[in-house]
Amino acid sequence: MTVQKLIDLIEAKDMTPEADKGTEVSCGYTCDLLSWVMAHGAAGMAWVTVQTHMNVIAVASLMEMAAVIIPEGIEMEAPSLEKAKEEGISVLQTPLTAYEICARLAKAGLPGKSREA
Repeated sequence: MTVQKLIDLIEAKDMTPEADKGTEVSCGYTCDLLSWVMAHGAAGMAWVTVQTHMNVIAVASLMEMAAVIIPEGIEMEAPSLEKAKEEGISVLQTPLTAYEICARLAKAGLPGKSREA
């Protein structure tokens, strides 16, 4: 699944239109504890979080994630969005809850992160 297909699937608003929407999404993940995500993140991941500060983009960039998904219409801070644009990280805002996002990703066949990876 590409980031563009992800946008359509979760009814998301693309907050970083400059980022490549052809990027492949390898898996989905939901977590708000940044240290945990750093330990368990993966390249190509679509990460669902309610966190909106600059460190979210730093972690997504470090882990080479495909996208950060912000649920429930939460607004990401402007400096964080600017950094995401610089790093080429797609930030997607959706009115769906984290639960609804994960259910749609699973139904579409996108796996969760492998426990072995």
